[in-house]
Amino acid sequence: MGNKIRPTSLRLGITQEWISSWFPKRMNFKNHLEEDVILRRIIHEKIGSAGIDKIVIERTDNKYRIMIKASRPGLIIGRGGKGIEDLTKLLEKKLKIMREKRGNASPIALSVNIEELKRTEVSANVTAQTIAWDIEKRMPFRRTIKKYLEQMLQNREVQGAKIKIAGRLDGGEIARSEHLEKGKLPLQTLRANIDYGEATAFTTYGTIGIKVWIYKGNVFKESNH
Repeated sequence: MGNKIRPTSLRLGITQEWISSWFPKRMNFKNHLEEDVILRRIIHEKIGSAGIDKIVIERTDNKYRIMIKASRPGLIIGRGGKGIEDLTKLLEKKLKIMREKRGNASPIALSVNIEELKRTEVSANVTAQTIAWDIEKRMPFRRTIKKYLEQMLQNREVQGAKIKIAGRLDGGEIARSEHLEKGKLPLQTLRANIDYGEATAFTTYGTIGIKVWIYKGNVFKESNH
């Protein structure tokens, strides 16, 4: 089943951490999940060009802490921190509207922290998004995926990688998928540290999906004995 499941969700609690950290009261799960989805959507719409690797949301009832890991943090922070202030205000405003609709007018505290991603070639999400941008600029897809695969494998941390691309490639009548892989990629080994990312390129012919897998070796927990 290793080929049929998202590698990150399969390894939750083993090599991967949850990207949403909260525990709702009874009957509140739906509301918490809806807020999470909308917050992530707004962040991607507003600052998607900053190369977002990961968004982690931690929360209690009225306190929200959002951590954004991005390759270009300067684009998010803006001149004099104005960018991050505007983003925080926008997220707070949207949350207040959603909570008021449910009859919850209690005040909220929201903080946004930015962390820099120093090496973009070891991030599956950033690599997938960069490939999508190149395809939207009408770059040849074979040359593009080959270039990024070689870039990833130049890093010592990466032991294997795979890029899969699907859709109306080069404007063909029939959609097809092509992939390129090199090195090891043990999808069924649970302790394998596999980073997975996906993105969509919006072209004149239609959408093209990009999936990226990066294998960074096995994770062994330290023994207490």
